[in-house]
Amino acid sequence: MTVYLIKPAMEFRNEYLSFYEEWKESNETMIPWVISKDPSNFEEMLQFLANNEEGIGIPEGWVRDSTYWLVNESERVIGVVNIRHELTEHLLTRGGHIGYGIRPSERKKGYATVLLKQSLEKAKEIGIERALVVCDERNVGSLKTIVNNGGVPDSDFIEKDGNVIKRFWIDVN
Repeated sequence: MTVYLIKPAMEFRNEYLSFYEEWKESNETMIPWVISKDPSNFEEMLQFLANNEEGIGIPEGWVRDSTYWLVNESERVIGVVNIRHELTEHLLTRGGHIGYGIRPSERKKGYATVLLKQSLEKAKEIGIERALVVCDERNVGSLKTIVNNGGVPDSDFIEKDGNVIKRFWIDVN
C-alpha cells in the first residue's frame, strides 16, 4: 500500500471532487470538519485551508490547523486529515489535535491506520509532542486505528445527548 499525505492543491481538483461527492452521496457526517467546506469554488476552498494554516482570518475561539489529503500512487484521494495546532477547551474534550476520515469505498483496508501514523509525523513537525485523538465509542474502526498507533486511553467525555467520546493521547516523539 503506497499512500502519502499531500497539501491540498489545484492539480488534485478532480480527485478531491470525486472524494467529496462520494462522501456526500453516503449521507454520513463529514469528518473531519474541513471536508464539509463546499468545494464548488475550488480556489477559494484552497485559500481557506491555507489561511487556516497560517492563522489568517480564524474565527474567535478557533485555532490554526493544517489539512492534508491522503493519496495513493494513482493520486486518488483516499482520505483527509485535519491537524489542530493547539487545543481549546472544546477540542480538549471533543475534537483533539487530529481529525481524519477515509472515503466510504476505501474503508476497512488499513488506510486509516496509515493516515493517522503519517499525521502524527506531521503533528511532530508542527511542534506537537503529545497528540490527543478522539472518536465516538461506537466507532470501532477508529478505536482500533488509534490504539494501533499507540493511543493511551484518557477519561471519556460524555456529551449532553449521552454520546461517549473516547479520548486517547499519543506520544509523537
